Amino acid sequence: MRKRIFEIIEVAKDNDRASAVYDFIMLAAIVISVIPLAMKQTHLFFVYTDIITTTLFIIDYILRVITADYKLQKENMLTSFLIYPFTPWAIVDLISILPGLSILSSGFKLLRLFRVFRTFRVFRVFKAFRYSKSISIIMEVMKNSKEALLAVCALAIGYIMISALIIFNVEGDTFNTFFDAIYWATVSLTTVGYGDIYPVSTAGRVITMISSMFGIAIVALPAGIITAGYMEALSNEKEKEKP
Repeated sequence: MRKRIFEIIEVAKDNDRASAVYDFIMLAAIVISVIPLAMKQTHLFFVYTDIITTTLFIIDYILRVITADYKLQKENMLTSFLIYPFTPWAIVDLISILPGLSILSSGFKLLRLFRVFRTFRVFRVFKAFRYSKSISIIMEVMKNSKEALLAVCALAIGYIMISALIIFNVEGDTFNTFFDAIYWATVSLTTVGYGDIYPVSTAGRVITMISSMFGIAIVALPAGIITAGYMEALSNEKEKEKP
């Protein structure tokens, strides 16, 4: 029975109807649970939905704990039960549950401390990553392409620092601190250009144009890497589905 539970909540096979229904229910619960974040006033309807969704999250958490040995692929069940709560996804699950526990604070003063955890409600969005096949593929692509992405990130940081140093020395009167120069270099690199801090000299404007042009190329690199990896992953998935 525990193995079947694990298959439903974790494996998510394409031909497993129970797994598909479970994923749909959890995705719906996640979406419903974050709707109150877009509203300033608390409605009674959302109080009840919060109770229901929190209950579902608790059940999901318990099911994952009791099947942790299948997830972690360890023969010792006790070791799996002890290790699983400290895994990244288990921590996300726990953080998503804690905001709902604040509903208990009305009758007990000590439990009012749980109100602090309401700010963690936004973490419930990250639970959706587990139940979306497309997002899972993207996460896997980013994991496989981490070296290339880190290289691009290092290139972008290096370029920002160099641009900031140059503009800080060329436009000393415009940029009061080096942080202002870094801020300008960042928004110029991303071609956003808020316009709140900008160079006034001819040399500074030339540097800005060069920075923006290079920024287009640097920003496009990670998008190309992820897109290429995603298309390759989709192609591999289609090959696996072929009989």
